[in-house]
Parts: sequence; C-alpha cells; structure tokens
Amino acid sequence: MSNEQTKPKTDEPQEEPKEQPNEEQPAQQADLPWLEETVTVAGDGKAVVQNLEDLLIVANKERNLPADYEPKDLVTPNVPFPFKEDLPKKKLRKEAALSLEVLFKAAEDKGMNLLAQSGYRSYDTQVSIFAYNAEQKGEEVANKTSSKPGQSEHQTGLSMDVTSPEVNYELVEAFGETKEGKWLAENAHKYGFIIRYLKGKEEITGYKYEPWHLRYVGVEHAKKIHEQGIVLEEYLQKP
Repeated sequence: MSNEQTKPKTDEPQEEPKEQPNEEQPAQQADLPWLEETVTVAGDGKAVVQNLEDLLIVANKERNLPADYEPKDLVTPNVPFPFKEDLPKKKLRKEAALSLEVLFKAAEDKGMNLLAQSGYRSYDTQVSIFAYNAEQKGEEVANKTSSKPGQSEHQTGLSMDVTSPEVNYELVEAFGETKEGKWLAENAHKYGFIIRYLKGKEEITGYKYEPWHLRYVGVEHAKKIHEQGIVLEEYLQKP
C-alpha cells in the first residue's frame, strides 16, 4: 500500500467537518460498561470518564477525558498516510492499529485507495484545534464539527480519520459518496470499526455526519452496532 503519489497534508490544526441493545441476546450484553456507570462528577460539575482502557469508552460533549490521559500502547499502523512526517496523529492503540492494517489490506485488495489522515490527538492538541476552528467560524459553529478539549474521541487512541485522492485527501462529507466511503460504510464492521457519527444521529452524538471518522470497538460490538444501524451511545444505553 504505497503512498508515493499522495499529496502532503501535514498542517495542524485540522478536524474540519465532524435501537436498544439486542434484546435477543441479553446475556451477551450484561457486561457492557453502561454510560451512566463509567463517569464521576468533578468539582466543576463535568462528568469525567473512568473506564479509560475500555474499547467501548465514550467521549462526547457530556463525557470528558482527563486532561493528562494518554493511552499507554500507542503505535503507528503500517498503512499509507498523505504525509511522511512521523507525527503523533499517525498513532492508534495497538489493537486498533493492527485491525486498521487488516482493513486497509482488504480495501486495497478491492481496488480502494484509502489513506489514514488523523488518529491520536493529545488534550493539548485538541485545545489548539478547537481554538482555531472557533476563531475561524465562531464557537457555536465550531462545536458542531470539532470537539472541545477532553471531549475528542481522538484522545482515546481508538479513532482514525481516513480519506482518499477523490476528495483531495480532505475530510469532507463527499467522502461518503466515494467508492472508498461506500465500501467502509458496508465493511468496516468486519474489522472492528464503526462509522462513529452517522447521518440522522446528530442529536445523539452531538456532531454532524462524518463518513471519514472510523472508531474501533472490536468485531463483536461493531457487527451488532452496524446491523442495528445505531451509534455507540445508543448501543450502551440500558434496555
């Protein structure tokens, strides 16, 4: 999977445009880390996520990651990127990175031209990204497409934004209409990934549709989420 012809795109900040559990299998759902049981309330009233190493960790506008949290097992997956620099945003947690390699190989075998664009981001990096977007378009608009510090899935090391030459290596909604975007929507779950921010689920996730944003949850959970057409928050709600 060579990226020799890819277009350099290294400048930060980026992050531009961002059923109940299966009732037939209650026993398999019993050990899920239900959302309300995985946070504590800090002195400032913010809900702080506690299950930091869980593959089903949820960070969103109501659930904050600790500012000093950084996964311990970050590695760089052997997949193409549209830049050559060895940047932190190339990294993912090890299990997610290995699974991403398998997904990319399967995509390549089907004639897809996928590139990974942005994975892990530290809290401090997200401070800069959100500040930049808020300055460019106002905080209210920025909050629909960009995460405030501590609320970004990228800090978990379980998410990777992907792109393709057809959309000029950008992270745009049009990616969902490319052959790569369509293939991911239909097949990402086979490799443990979900499209995290689905169209029509904005009120639940808090973010606009992002066909480029892959989130690793493991094959078993990804399959159930995909089959039900739901998002992670819905999957983790008590029945």
